[in-house]
Amino acid sequence: MKSDSRLFIIFAALLLTAELPLRTADAQTASAPGLEAILADPKIGKILDDIRADDVRTLAEQKRITEIPAPPFKEKLRAEYYRQRMQELGFKDAAIDAEGNVIALRKGTGGGRPRLVVSAHLDTVFPEGTDVTVKEKDGAIIAPGIGDDSRGLAAMLSLIKAMNENQVATVGDIMFVGTVGEEELGNLRGVKALFRDHADIDGFISIDGLGITRVVNQATGSHRYEFTFKGPGGHSFAEFGLPSAIHAMGRAIAKISELQPPSDPRTTFTVGTVSGGTSVNAIAAEAKMAVDMRSNSEEALLKLEARLLDLVKEAVADENARWKSDKMTVEVKLIGDRPAGIVPMDSPIVQAAERAVSAVTRGPKPTFAGSSTDSNIAMSLGIPAVTIGGGGEGGNWHSRNEWYKPVNAWYGPQNALLTVLILAGLDGVTQPALLVRKAAR
Repeated sequence: MKSDSRLFIIFAALLLTAELPLRTADAQTASAPGLEAILADPKIGKILDDIRADDVRTLAEQKRITEIPAPPFKEKLRAEYYRQRMQELGFKDAAIDAEGNVIALRKGTGGGRPRLVVSAHLDTVFPEGTDVTVKEKDGAIIAPGIGDDSRGLAAMLSLIKAMNENQVATVGDIMFVGTVGEEELGNLRGVKALFRDHADIDGFISIDGLGITRVVNQATGSHRYEFTFKGPGGHSFAEFGLPSAIHAMGRAIAKISELQPPSDPRTTFTVGTVSGGTSVNAIAAEAKMAVDMRSNSEEALLKLEARLLDLVKEAVADENARWKSDKMTVEVKLIGDRPAGIVPMDSPIVQAAERAVSAVTRGPKPTFAGSSTDSNIAMSLGIPAVTIGGGGEGGNWHSRNEWYKPVNAWYGPQNALLTVLILAGLDGVTQPALLVRKAAR
């Protein structure tokens, strides 16, 4: 195993003869050792070996985390376990903040800057009472949330273990965070609180998803609304002629379904849920629908949102006009707001992710994509961010039959290690590629 890592270092160094540029906050550039120098350090080979040797224990950790329920807004049990694990791995000051995030700060030698966040989310989409028992079938591990994001949480603990046990010194600080509220109507509340409370964050990495050859550098923004249509209601025969809340909602859905959002930037919508009425022979007094809109462009998202809101108002007016009434109204409630954003391909954090993936996979470069993850908030604030995979293979996301296979699973924490070292700098070997933000100085 150790000889494999030595060959890995030589191979990767040959692939990476071009130096990763170190950019200053004033956009000036200077030459600085990058991943080639990091891989040439003998300690790094041992750490990569340790991560691979830790693979079985990491998988056991992943299963253990999965079996601790973490429904939306009720992540406390899992957060307490995660804080305990961080403390056992050397972060005695690991704590849970007011929002519920688990935070551990690993100080570097550079006086606190740059500061890089490495995160994974604690919550799942599954409601309280869901059976989260881990099962195995046909060579796969099956359980709600086994990959999303129990794998990310386990991979981060493996990374922490390897760095702390080998006394790795970085130049920049690293803040390890288990976040809350990433899923559904959690609305990214964990990372929103993180950036509200910590103005000195220079870069952000989320470990979410599995395959390391897919790197997210675009934040798919989303706006979610709940519309409540209200009318007088009445008997379907005796009071026929009154406006119906369900009819008004139907008119709105029909109008919305004809929208033509742009394909580039990719922009989408759906009426996700509907409800209303009390009886088959009653004119509905109330009806509700929830709508999801998404785009990789904040501008396109706002245009779609404005048009959709106008269509809902038109539908109410049409229902009132049909029955010569003014009794139909609609209440509009924003229930989800995830901003869009993008990190340019020439950003040091994107270059670092690309180089690390190529080194770990020994050749293939990653593909870059858009998604909705904890990185959305950083990207929307202009803070460099990427979302990377935790390693392994899986599918059936957000279902009770979510599955996972630990195929080359150690690639996840190995990739995270190299990305972190490029960005934070390996003390005595490289300077940080991550910039100290002007506004945060």
